[in-house]
Amino acid sequence: EMESKVSEGGLNVTLTIRLLMHGKEVGSIIGKKGETVKKMREESGARINISEGNCPERIVTITGPTDAIFKAFAMIAYKFEEDITNSMSNSTATSKPPVTLRLVVPASQCGSLIGKGGSKIKEIRESTGAQVQVAGDMLPNSTERAVTISGTPDAIIQCVKQICVVMLESPPKGATIPYRPKPASTPVIFAGGQAYTIQGQYAIPHPDQLTKLHQLAMQQTPFTPLGQTTPAFPAFAVLTVTGKQWSSTVLPLQAITIFPCICPGLDASPPASTHELTIPNDLIGCIIGRQGTKINEIRQMSGAQIKIANATEGSSERQITITGTPANISLAQYLINARLTSEVTGMGAL
Repeated sequence: EMESKVSEGGLNVTLTIRLLMHGKEVGSIIGKKGETVKKMREESGARINISEGNCPERIVTITGPTDAIFKAFAMIAYKFEEDITNSMSNSTATSKPPVTLRLVVPASQCGSLIGKGGSKIKEIRESTGAQVQVAGDMLPNSTERAVTISGTPDAIIQCVKQICVVMLESPPKGATIPYRPKPASTPVIFAGGQAYTIQGQYAIPHPDQLTKLHQLAMQQTPFTPLGQTTPAFPAFAVLTVTGKQWSSTVLPLQAITIFPCICPGLDASPPASTHELTIPNDLIGCIIGRQGTKINEIRQMSGAQIKIANATEGSSERQITITGTPANISLAQYLINARLTSEVTGMGAL
């Protein structure tokens, strides 16, 4: 009875539903100049907020009366289906993947969602036709779990309605610590005794503790850019930092990659040159990334032009041509090598 009231919009309860999305999905929801999310807010009547930050994952919070929430969900599900259809027009895949949404639900409500011996989740799967999976572990530093729903947009909407009923009938017990995604790993560069982070094509000064770490490292051993005996222009080091956790010990200098500085305003641009690399065919995919995402990221971060030659018959290698200033080429090489290293050692994406 409660479900019919909810689905007919007769039960005007205000609910908050949290979704976990990857950056690309968030971009699709926001749309050009925020037009898509603005339209979703206006047409559904729901409040849609997107968490800030340079994170691989973002939280999308949808708040409003139940009918407004269902309209917003429908618009998101159909937008994702449209994205899948568009991406398939450029691919050789024949079977259409389902739309997938990830809800973030307080762990204290997951028991009601699963039901005794899995009875409730089985009932939801059978009555809606959607696949529903509740993660066994809580999301990092939180008391929430991810609930993954996949299927057709209509199946997803029906599934969300049933999940909302369960959440209304079984409120969370105790305090909930919400999941907050962590910032992405960011390369940090050091130049002239100052630490910078790369944002787009610019180097932005970084907080003091990084500069102090660099100064300590500088006191250990003198160093020059790769392949140079005397630096032609300022040198900097690159290392990858995750979050804001810092070790009090100084990194060994051998672990730091060093090459010419690309900090704006520190040096005039040297003339462009070209460098060629050969990469085994079976590793080229990890450099290109899904739909070219990784190679585009490397192009944007390094400022270099990067061309990958087409595969030639009988050859087990592909040629990569990098064009730009020595600094651009060095950074592109570093990022390509980092991708290869992470693939070979199984460390995952940089």
